[in-house]
Amino acid sequence: MKKIAVILPAYNEEVALGSIILRAQQHAQKIIVVDDGSTDKTSEVAQLAGAEVIKHPTNLGKGAALRSGFEAAKDYDIIVTIDADAQHDPDEIPLLTEPLLKKEADVVNGSRYITGVDENTPAYRRVGQKVLDTATNLSSGLEITDTQSGFRAFSQKSLPYFRFKESGFGVESEMLVDASQAGLKIVEVQIGVRYDVDGSTQNPISHGARVLFHILQDMELKRPLYYFTIPGIVIVLIGASLSLIFLRDYLTGTSISMGPTMVAVMLSLFGTFMMFTGIILDSMSRMLQQNRNQL
Repeated sequence: MKKIAVILPAYNEEVALGSIILRAQQHAQKIIVVDDGSTDKTSEVAQLAGAEVIKHPTNLGKGAALRSGFEAAKDYDIIVTIDADAQHDPDEIPLLTEPLLKKEADVVNGSRYITGVDENTPAYRRVGQKVLDTATNLSSGLEITDTQSGFRAFSQKSLPYFRFKESGFGVESEMLVDASQAGLKIVEVQIGVRYDVDGSTQNPISHGARVLFHILQDMELKRPLYYFTIPGIVIVLIGASLSLIFLRDYLTGTSISMGPTMVAVMLSLFGTFMMFTGIILDSMSRMLQQNRNQL
C-alpha cells in the first residue's frame, strides 16, 4: 500500500480546518497542517483533530508553508496539497491520487475548468484567473486549465525538482514551471469548488498582480523568447514604421526636424537588441536544459 500524506497550509483557518482534517484522514495515513503564523486557534484545532502541526512563528507565505510541509512528508509515496478554507472537497483526494497509483502521472492538478468555465466562479475571479493561466502556460510551455489550483497530488519522484523559491501565492505557478522543466508528466482531473466559504484575507487584485509579477520574473530566464524577443520584434516594427513616417515628412518638407526620426531609429535599435538578447538567452537555456537531462 502506498503511503499518502496530505499537507494543509493554514493561516487563521480555525473555523473549517477540523472537518477538513477529519475527512482527509479517510484517504491518507498522515495529515500535516502548517500553521503559517496564525493568530487564532488554528494549531489547537489541528492537534485536536489528529493532525501533525508545524508552526511558523510569523506569516511567511504559502510557498514557505508548502516548503515546510514537503520537507516533513518527504518519506511518503504520495503528497496531496489542499487549501484549508474548505473550498476543496477532501473526499475528492482519490481522484487526484489515482493517476499516481496507476503510474500515469508524476503530478496531478485538480482543475475547476476542464469542462469549461465554472458558472459558480465569480466573474472577477475568472478574468484574473485567465490572465494568470496564460502567463503561467507561456512560462512553463504547458496547457493547464487551472494553474492556480491549490488541490494537487505529487509522486515522491517529483519532490526533488521543486525549488520553493517563491514564498507567497506565486508558488502554484512556480511548481508547474519546475515540473515542466524537469520533464515530469502532469495530468489534470476535474474537481469541484465552493465559493460560499471563501475566507481569503488577500485582496484579489493585489494578490493577482503580485503573482503575475513573479511569473513574469521567472519567465525572464525560463522563456526568454517570450520575455525579450517577442516584445523586441514589436518595438522594432513600431520604430521602423515611425522612422519611415518621420523620414517621409522630412523629405516632403512637412517637418524640418530630424529629431523624431532619430528617436524612431533608436527605438528600432533598442528593439533589435532585445530580440537578440532573447535569442541568445534562449539558446543558453536550451543548452542548460539538455545538460540537466543528460545528467
